Amino acid sequence: MTLREYKRRAETTVVALRLDLDTAGFEYRKWGGTQHCKAGDWIVQNGDDTYTVDSDVFARTYRPVAKGEYEKFSTVWAERAEADGVVPTKEGQTKYQAGDYLVYNDREGTDGWAITRETFEKTYEEA
Repeated sequence: MTLREYKRRAETTVVALRLDLDTAGFEYRKWGGTQHCKAGDWIVQNGDDTYTVDSDVFARTYRPVAKGEYEKFSTVWAERAEADGVVPTKEGQTKYQAGDYLVYNDREGTDGWAITRETFEKTYEEA
């Protein structure tokens, strides 16, 4: 794996709400697999895309910029996929195609997800 470090482009904030309810969470279908959200996780709207983020990951990688609006301040490590595949995520799994990006919150490549090339290049730039 050859990962390069990236940062989120300026002014690419998200709207997020913490699932702060007494609940076992819920499952939903996205990215070619079943995802699971649990109490304390965050429901995130990133442009036209809505998904969930693990509570610990959100606390470690996002900061508030306005009421309900957050920016990802931590860098990520990423590489372009050479072939189609599936990456495990904290919420489930994500299918990807050759040319998409595999993105990780850690240099070791253990906390990852996949994102289309177009979306990645609009959202991130080299750190």
